[in-house]
Amino acid sequence: MKLRLLSLLLLAPFVASAQSLREQGGSIAQLVPAGWSHDEAQGDLNGDGLTDLVVLATPDFKENMKTREDGYVYNFNQPILAIYFGSPSDTYKLWRQYKETIPGQDNEYTFYDHVIKITPRGTLTIGLSVFSSAGSYDTGSTTYTFRYQNGDFFLIGMDEEEFSRNSGERTERSYNYLTGRKQVVVSNEFDERVKPKETWTRFAKQPLERLGSSELQP
Repeated sequence: MKLRLLSLLLLAPFVASAQSLREQGGSIAQLVPAGWSHDEAQGDLNGDGLTDLVVLATPDFKENMKTREDGYVYNFNQPILAIYFGSPSDTYKLWRQYKETIPGQDNEYTFYDHVIKITPRGTLTIGLSVFSSAGSYDTGSTTYTFRYQNGDFFLIGMDEEEFSRNSGERTERSYNYLTGRKQVVVSNEFDERVKPKETWTRFAKQPLERLGSSELQP
């Protein structure tokens, strides 16, 4: 019995490690546990000339999953956003992970899509879109732009889009938090006679928001 207990205690750290993102590794396969769905983006985020890595991974914890009668599996686990900085040894080292920043699916009728990119200028963009299979004709998406400065990632821009599958009306909003300017474009995808209307306004600039200070919304 003592030997069995000792074996379980020795095994526990490895089991826990297998169920979380690794703190360092040379490839995505070494960082993300097998079975987790994930997206990744590479680029230089902090301007040191080394390739950094951003990972958006969704765990496969069974207690947060549901299988439909036809075999389709709903994954209600919340995605984890992780930022790894590169090193001269070609090893990615975890800088920070965010477990409550990216929304995940929480019911059987609303679906989220996530897109992460690192632009040539070194900014991190996180795109979120939502689609309802019942109860609404509206879809929406939001793209957040973060820049690494003063030791953290700050929100410098946001682009929103709303579209009605019923009327064809589309509204696009773009916010520049560095200049305090907002652009709005209203158009109609179903009616070419409706000319797009563009307006520009200014808003009061506030301290830039840090990545992870709140859950992002589509």
